[in-house]
Amino acid sequence: MKENKKVYIAMSADIIHSGHINVIEEGAKLGDVIIGLLTDEAIASYKRLPLLDYDTRKKIFENIKNVKEVVKQDTLDYTKNLKKIKPDYVVHGDDWKVGVQSLIREKVIETLKEWNGKLVEVPYTKGISSTELASKYRYLINTPSNRLSRLRKLLKVKPYIRALDASNGLTGLIIENVKYDEPETATSKEFDAMWISSLCDSTFKGKPDIELVDLTSRLNTINEIMEVTTKPIILDGDTGGKTEHFVYTVKSLERMGVSAIIIEDKIGLKKNSLFGTDAVQTLDDPSHFAAKIHAGKQAQVTRDFMIFARIESLIAGLDVADAIMRAKEYIKAGADGIMIHSKEKSGEDILEFMKEFRKFSKTIPIILVPTTYNQYTEEELNKAGANIIIHANHLLRSAYPAMVKTAKRILETGRSMEASEENCMSIKEILNLIPEEK
Repeated sequence: MKENKKVYIAMSADIIHSGHINVIEEGAKLGDVIIGLLTDEAIASYKRLPLLDYDTRKKIFENIKNVKEVVKQDTLDYTKNLKKIKPDYVVHGDDWKVGVQSLIREKVIETLKEWNGKLVEVPYTKGISSTELASKYRYLINTPSNRLSRLRKLLKVKPYIRALDASNGLTGLIIENVKYDEPETATSKEFDAMWISSLCDSTFKGKPDIELVDLTSRLNTINEIMEVTTKPIILDGDTGGKTEHFVYTVKSLERMGVSAIIIEDKIGLKKNSLFGTDAVQTLDDPSHFAAKIHAGKQAQVTRDFMIFARIESLIAGLDVADAIMRAKEYIKAGADGIMIHSKEKSGEDILEFMKEFRKFSKTIPIILVPTTYNQYTEEELNKAGANIIIHANHLLRSAYPAMVKTAKRILETGRSMEASEENCMSIKEILNLIPEEK
């Protein structure tokens, strides 16, 4: 009996539409369809996490008519699977001829030449977009529990997470939607999470960063951002306040769907850490701060919410040894991760801390805010041991100069025409920036 031809079709979608079914049906006309299903890690390397995990998606594709087998594709690159399976055909929609996927297409064609395989491209189904569907359904299922768990899932599938400061709904939308396509790697980069900073939150309200903005006001900011976004949120919790109060903060944040809070081991009237030793920075007793962490962990209901301990030893002029001592104490108390902070421009103390920390813990996440040592790339910091990299105040710091420039230009000209032409987006763009319905 003659063996059927083998047809390989790579898939990543968890929202199956008629376009996907059409590709599978066209493949089935050529032979036995083998679905190369991208893993969560592979998908997260070039776009957002899928709504459904790999095992669930696998079951869905296994039950689709004309699918003979589902195999794991653990990279965006087809080469490994193609050389192993040696399919007679690879079937794909013709929408990858341009854009970031064109490089992957070229590699598929070259690989198939090794055994005279053929690429068959099916006309793209017009009027349907997986990206648009995923975006729509992401908002529909944006429940607190789904959002809460997303940060932990990202930590499992990505080498590192990048976050940017969000202070209101508009900055949240920027983080939600902005992307950068890298033509050399055929991938797309975006921010994974939002950092709600006390500095930015206070400054946008015209208040000093001394824990003057109360928790109720900060929860309102979080809610405002959550209404228009879906990405996980990490909250800057300053010192966490009194232990008895921190317990209720944890419960409130977890109930809302915030993924994590970072609290710092300082006491007294807050002074921003980047003042360093120019301001009085008084550290909390490690055992007292550890007790606060423990109380917070005991208060949470789910396993998904995370409490990260921010160590201020290097800010206060102490050494790496003190920071390591504190890290061990806080981890023992239940801290889900350690944020180490520094005002030194060289970043050498941060690198030293991570080197020493990784000697006793390979898995606990390290969180960095490289505001002062921003000469290092995310990849370099990740290679040194970092898991979450927060760009903590850059939308705030870029917005203020732009607004001042526009205000001065109006004063200079006595009208808004020049300022509008030089510095402003159009009114039409503003009106279309935020859709009326998701």
